[in-house]
Amino acid sequence: MKKIIALMIALALCLGMVSALAETAAPVKVGVLVPTSTHAWVNGITYQAEKYAKELADAGKIEYKLTTSTNAEEMTTQIEEAILWGAQALIVAPQWEGMEVPVQNAIDEGLVVVAFDMDIDAEGILKITGDNESMGVAGAKFIVEKAGPEATVIALPVPTSGSVSELRMKGFNDTIKEIAPNLNVIEYATKFTREDGLKDFADILVANPQIDAVYSLDDETSIGVLQAISDAGRTDIKAITGGGGCQEYFQLIAENKEIAVSSSLYSPLMIRDCFDVALAKLAGEEVAPVTVIPSQIVDASNVEEYLDPSNTIY
Repeated sequence: MKKIIALMIALALCLGMVSALAETAAPVKVGVLVPTSTHAWVNGITYQAEKYAKELADAGKIEYKLTTSTNAEEMTTQIEEAILWGAQALIVAPQWEGMEVPVQNAIDEGLVVVAFDMDIDAEGILKITGDNESMGVAGAKFIVEKAGPEATVIALPVPTSGSVSELRMKGFNDTIKEIAPNLNVIEYATKFTREDGLKDFADILVANPQIDAVYSLDDETSIGVLQAISDAGRTDIKAITGGGGCQEYFQLIAENKEIAVSSSLYSPLMIRDCFDVALAKLAGEEVAPVTVIPSQIVDASNVEEYLDPSNTIY
């Protein structure tokens, strides 16, 4: 009987130790690699990534290092440093192309790599993205509805953003071919900043005496475009699109009575899902290689639902 009791006590102690070990398991090491600020949406990515990483760290789930970079070469170096640090997972949010080799190297080293908002041709990578192509579809429908099927439309792709611009333009162009084949679309390359939107569109206005609508891919670009239109005193433009979820742009949607303004909600909050997917994968759970988060269309009919005075970041 004493032996049985002793065995029971020993077993209880062992179970207690296992439980204690489980509770005190080392947090997962996560490298978070985001771009240096290029516009407010990127600020939002960094803000939301660090905020959520800190929440997870405070809960004892992760240990993290967050770094910023200005180009693919710099992020490549940071990936190598994260591997040396002992990272088990990487959250990467590049805003440029050229990350295939370093990301593949990290995966081959056994790291879980989750890309945010960009296609990276690496075997085994996981991806979180908004629905870029459907944003183009929505933009095309909005413009045809507001400006007509034979309007002259300025489209503002951003070739340097890689798959983001490609998919948004694909959705737009494919939809236009289907619903308004006689639409006159003129493309000018720009960037995802209000400064470039203002500067480039000022030149576009001079070169094009008649414009009915603007297919802009980004809220920040659209803010600059609207400023250029106002500065030029132009009254021919009937509609403009955007994308991102910028509070300042939402205000312009609510206030603008002369131009129909819309945005496809594409929130930096999505980067939080990258952490959840990485942790699930490390825990041995099945996760989809690509997680697409649907976007919502914001225009004058529903913009009041999205205004958030407490959001001063983006």
